[in-house]
Amino acid sequence: MKRSTIDIWVGLFVAAGLAGLIFLALKVSSPNKISDDETIALTARFDNIGGLKLNAPVKSAGVVVGRVANIVFDPKRYQAAVTLKVDKSIPFSKDSSADILTAGLLGEQYIGLETGSDEQNLKNGDNITITSSALVLEQLISKFMLDKAGENKTAESPSN
Repeated sequence: MKRSTIDIWVGLFVAAGLAGLIFLALKVSSPNKISDDETIALTARFDNIGGLKLNAPVKSAGVVVGRVANIVFDPKRYQAAVTLKVDKSIPFSKDSSADILTAGLLGEQYIGLETGSDEQNLKNGDNITITSSALVLEQLISKFMLDKAGENKTAESPSN
């Protein structure tokens, strides 16, 4: 009889632990959404978006100010057109810039907004014209390897 009481308590403890893990997983995976009434839609075009995904954060000074709402390929410009939903209570100037950044060395990608000095602010439907594409780690490694190979060929070739 004593053994079954311990088994019941252990079972309840394990069930509570699993419920806590499921709660935390759901809390982390569903980002806080800002309603459409509180946002403006902005578009930014990038040559390469790397691993940017829908609902990726849009940050300014490290603070989340919006989310990526849509990503489409523009066949006329051969660029990715990214639609951002940004909190309309935060004014960004017309000459603001958007960069695709990475959280940590191999972390998820997000868009960093930096405001400029223009007195006019971005409005719903405006385009962010100053953009910087994602740095792709594989491209950086490839460029580094090719540069090193070129240096080695130059050093090995006899000079006349």
